[in-house]
Amino acid sequence: MSIRWRDAMEQALYGPGGFFVSGAGPADHFRTSVHASPAFAAALHRLIATVDAALDHPDPLTVVDVGAGRGELLHTLHASIAGATDTSLAHRLRLTAVERAPRPTDLPAEITWTREIPAGVTGLLLATEWLDNVPLDLAVATPAGWRYLLVHPATGEETVGGPVSPEDADWLARWWSPPADDEPGIRAEIGRTRDDAWANAVGRLDRGLAVAVDYGHLRQTRPGAGTLTGYRNGRQVPPVPDGSCDVTAHLAVDSVAAAGTRVAQVPYTLVAQRTALRALGADGRRPPLARASTDPAGYLRALSAASAVAELIDPAGLGGHWWLLQPAGVALDPLVAP
Repeated sequence: MSIRWRDAMEQALYGPGGFFVSGAGPADHFRTSVHASPAFAAALHRLIATVDAALDHPDPLTVVDVGAGRGELLHTLHASIAGATDTSLAHRLRLTAVERAPRPTDLPAEITWTREIPAGVTGLLLATEWLDNVPLDLAVATPAGWRYLLVHPATGEETVGGPVSPEDADWLARWWSPPADDEPGIRAEIGRTRDDAWANAVGRLDRGLAVAVDYGHLRQTRPGAGTLTGYRNGRQVPPVPDGSCDVTAHLAVDSVAAAGTRVAQVPYTLVAQRTALRALGADGRRPPLARASTDPAGYLRALSAASAVAELIDPAGLGGHWWLLQPAGVALDPLVAP
């Protein structure tokens, strides 16, 4: 039986035996910034220090990772901050992973594991490639207006369903370029569920910064064919919502950003990942070649580090991510060091 894409994604990703709640975790199927290089966690370490200073070094300072996978990012941050020369932050830091999968057995005891975003957070809330997996509905343009796309969960075959709801029609009118009369078949990914998820996450912050890192697009560049796709074992595959693969679609980042700032009542910052990481000290520049003759080992280490950063800032790859930075309850320029 064919159902709406939102329901199919929910079951395929998060239902019993779903892609994100069973098996070894998403790292076995696709590569994210978290997995690509420790330089990503190092940049976030610097961002945590900036937020800590803006909040006047609260005790505790909480870092929440929403859509934590198997806890890889918090595991790395825990080791990085625990090994820092300044131990003040390590003593005040509280790390919380938010994920529907069971807690990994090898996760440090200092990391809290929960299914729901805690309320009353003072600190940093991270959402790295979380919102692209929040289930959403798809629509197709017809001569009679936008209609939902239905999908058969076992095969991925699509059919056209009924008219979209008034709420979804309003969202499409505001955030998705309307199809021309001679363009039937244009697809749209209705991001209202992502807006609601981000607004809820921002609302959990009493004071601090919420950061979403994800692929996305702006209203003037919405893709007419959509972005829905699947990933399995490191390969892009058709998005069949049967639980065997990741099913994901890019964000309407401007819509998500507007939803968060309505809650926080503070302006947001929206930049490309390459811009954000460079501001946080990861620039990917190769070391001077002359260093190879005076310090060969140091040159090789620096070259390796630069190569890792280069992957993170490549505009054709991970560097094409958007960073949405939303302060809440504090005046904060998030990409300026304290």
